[in-house]
Amino acid sequence: MYIIVGLGNPDAKYEKTRHNAGFEVIDKLANTYGIDFNKKKFKAIIGEGMIGSEKVILVKPTTYMNLSGESVEGAIGFYKLTSENIIVIYDDISLDVGKIRIRERGSAGGHNGIKSIVSCIKTENFKRIRIGIGKKPEEWDLADYVLSQFNKDEEEIIITATTTACEAIETIVRDGIGNAMNRFN
Repeated sequence: MYIIVGLGNPDAKYEKTRHNAGFEVIDKLANTYGIDFNKKKFKAIIGEGMIGSEKVILVKPTTYMNLSGESVEGAIGFYKLTSENIIVIYDDISLDVGKIRIRERGSAGGHNGIKSIVSCIKTENFKRIRIGIGKKPEEWDLADYVLSQFNKDEEEIIITATTTACEAIETIVRDGIGNAMNRFN
């Protein structure tokens, strides 16, 4: 079983923003596999379903980005899983728009959602897929940038990236993280 967490902010005003790239991937994955978000648990909305023969729990924290770890901690405890059974999808300003990077573990790299998860579950040992949202322009405030929407040129690139991220998740679940890293990094 895997807990697959997309990071983002829950209010409608944050839909389609750079910071909600994780939510976009989770929504696309839910649509692909017919998984309904029909439960509210762990300070999140969740959906349970299958990818191949593997049970998955899709999680969209409702805590806002900076407290995402509370949802992850609750889900791990409830399902009695280890951090190795978690896949977290989130935005990354250090990657060009639309690039994805898969890692088996690593530091928070300045991302507050990941910092929260690491703080709550006491480990950096969880799978992650970073979605590039592009470097912040010099004249922009970081918060304003990550809460901005993609421009027209970037929209198609992000649609492709979220589809690729879904394929990477499927590969992790079916064939392991090593195969996914070899195929998508």
